[in-house]
Amino acid sequence: MVWRVRRVVTGHDRDGKSILLFDGLAPNVMEMASMPGLALTDLWETKSAPADNSGAEDAAARKVHLEPPPHGTILRIVEFPPDATWRSKANAREAFDSIGAGHAADQHSADPMMHKTATVDYIIVLKGEIWAVMDKGETLLKAGDILVQRGTNHSWSVRTNEPCIIAAVLVNAKP
Repeated sequence: MVWRVRRVVTGHDRDGKSILLFDGLAPNVMEMASMPGLALTDLWETKSAPADNSGAEDAAARKVHLEPPPHGTILRIVEFPPDATWRSKANAREAFDSIGAGHAADQHSADPMMHKTATVDYIIVLKGEIWAVMDKGETLLKAGDILVQRGTNHSWSVRTNEPCIIAAVLVNAKP
């Protein structure tokens, strides 16, 4: 079952007073069809720097895509299932294509999930544990740990029987 997160978003009324625009379960959730249990929940997206705080539209009400727009950001929750439930039968190419990221996959890696994005990612482990896998080396991250991923080739591996949930802020960056 996909972990759901409450999202609270503030804004301004016509008089410029602060208000609560949204308060409820984040609606933009995508479970990967080719990798059951791997789910992305997009909470917010910005399209420029500095960000534009005007308007009352839901900036996450759009199709889930891996990378933020040029000069933009994405705030996302990702749930990774245990490797044992998907790794031997997943179609990584199909998964990347489904989020507009066929270009990100490393076609030369033995790891089907190895990929690179033109981003700086601030990864915060909320629940469980996950291995951050690089071309050379890997490290175990546990709840409370933070990884700054700087446009490197990387993959993820959950080697326990419990899913891992991370929060990620993806910031558009030069490759």
